[in-house]
Amino acid sequence: MNQSVIKALKLLNYFTEETPELTLRDITIKSNLPKATAYRLLSSLEQEGFLVKSKESEYNSRYRLGIKLMELGFRVADQIEIRRIAKPFMEGLAHEINEVIHLAIVNDDKATYIEKVDSNRALRLYTKIGKTVPLYLGSGPKLLLSFLKSDKQMSILKSLSFSSTDESTQIDSENLKLELDMIRKQGYSISEGEQDYDTTGISFPIFNHKSEVIAALAVSGLSSHFEGDNLEIIKDAASRSAHQISISIGYR
Repeated sequence: MNQSVIKALKLLNYFTEETPELTLRDITIKSNLPKATAYRLLSSLEQEGFLVKSKESEYNSRYRLGIKLMELGFRVADQIEIRRIAKPFMEGLAHEINEVIHLAIVNDDKATYIEKVDSNRALRLYTKIGKTVPLYLGSGPKLLLSFLKSDKQMSILKSLSFSSTDESTQIDSENLKLELDMIRKQGYSISEGEQDYDTTGISFPIFNHKSEVIAALAVSGLSSHFEGDNLEIIKDAASRSAHQISISIGYR
């Protein structure tokens, strides 16, 4: 890891309940850093919202922890809570349909898998807890993208560079926007071969108490399993499980 990043993050540890505010001099004494270095690191943390600086006078500035840390803390707490609540339902769904079950959330402008339950089938999927993928790749990420607020969705669509495991598939923002509109209307997303060859994924939204989509419950397996009556069985079971998880976290 970059040493400057490590030094900057270490400075945050000096802000405690006993010392919620610190001056530049306080920081230089505690960290044993040169004044110029400490000031540069503090300024970077302030710029990103991790610290707030208040000026009492021209020669006396004090720093305190910023709201960005609270936002990150809430985000971590939400992830821990939804994983804890969703895991039993995911295990029940995996037992019922014997396919791989994932839980994915939006992480900045990407999707991150925060939980996974494997099936008993001899199937290898290149997903793991903590894996981050583009929001246009796979049923779970696409579902999350489809339910984002329109301004954030358009911002992401404009900035995306597209790729696919299938080189013959051409993806552009206009076609993707049409697909996202369809996903939102039908209430689920389905993809074929976008992250793993010859596999299909189908995902349903998980809602919080504000009726906001905060995660995607995704079922993945060999495409041959997602056909005919079995596809309807998988859809019904996954939809029911996503609804049960939503109810358990306060959705009405």
